[in-house]
Amino acid sequence: MVDETVVDVLDGDSLVMIQDGTRQEIRLYAIDCPEKNQAFGKEARAFTRNMVEGRRVTLKLHDRDRYGRLVSEVFLEDGRSLNHELVQAGCAWWYRDHAENNRTLEQKELLAREEKRGLWSATDPIPPWEFRRRLRK
Repeated sequence: MVDETVVDVLDGDSLVMIQDGTRQEIRLYAIDCPEKNQAFGKEARAFTRNMVEGRRVTLKLHDRDRYGRLVSEVFLEDGRSLNHELVQAGCAWWYRDHAENNRTLEQKELLAREEKRGLWSATDPIPPWEFRRRLRK
């Protein structure tokens, strides 16, 4: 577990911390927020910024991705998981490909969908992985 202060929020699921004087990007584990230029992308970033920017958080490291980012679950000072909060608020998808057995995220997404929170208020929200795929074509 790593305990550091968030110095920047790049988008809904990417943060920046300074560790030992070095800039370190964090990618939130098991979720995927809309891209900045995608519907609800600005809202997801604002939600994350409001929750963590300038605040101390604790990371539970899961992996390092191909870009060198620490893939982590991020815990707020009160012990809540930022990853869970984003899904619950309708600001992120549960990223099944990376955490297929995470029943907590599954239930939080299901409830957000049922209650049409955030991105689930749209008629047919496009998952970020689909949005990125369409951009590459």
